[in-house]
Amino acid sequence: METDSIPHIHVERTLAIIKPDAVSCADEIEEIILKNGFFILQKRRVFLSAEQASEFFSEHYGKMFFPSLVSYMSSGHIIVMVLSKEGALSAWRDLIGPANSLTAKMIAPNSIRALYGTDDQQNAVHGSDSFINAEREIRFFFPDTVMEPIPMKIAAKDYLARNINPTLLRGLTEVCKQKPKDPVPWLADWLLENNPNRPSISDRYMVQKHL
Repeated sequence: METDSIPHIHVERTLAIIKPDAVSCADEIEEIILKNGFFILQKRRVFLSAEQASEFFSEHYGKMFFPSLVSYMSSGHIIVMVLSKEGALSAWRDLIGPANSLTAKMIAPNSIRALYGTDDQQNAVHGSDSFINAEREIRFFFPDTVMEPIPMKIAAKDYLARNINPTLLRGLTEVCKQKPKDPVPWLADWLLENNPNRPSISDRYMVQKHL
């Protein structure tokens, strides 16, 4: 069967924040997250300064609620998480419910904001509202995060078959032949030495470098 005609599915990432009013319920909220099929890729407990909160919510600068939002988000610890799942951004927004917790209690009573929020500001959790904002917000809290898509299913199999399996199988075959005393470091060294993508540096350059 040809795999080129099968669309490649990629896991999305989104940022989730458990706000100060709901940190005491963090374990329960994380359990809900996991039960709904999300993976928690990264997690931090942080205390934002007013300046950091202002920077994070800068898109709301100038709005009437901005000062109280900054004050609230810098009033106590928060828990920030990178969540992943197929369709994570919309799935997380659906799970947390409407921004106003009172509205959430009426139209989405099983949502996180309905269960743990109080009003439109103390609404328990935050979720990125777009792919662009998700990337920006993730980098704000996790600046070293690599934002490459995570391949799934056919895409992952294709990637492994094309880029990993041929070299890895050769290495495993050599392990069986050589039977080294400590096979894992031996295989690691072999893979480094036989990496088909290893940059090639000419002998002439190496000689000049050491002169």
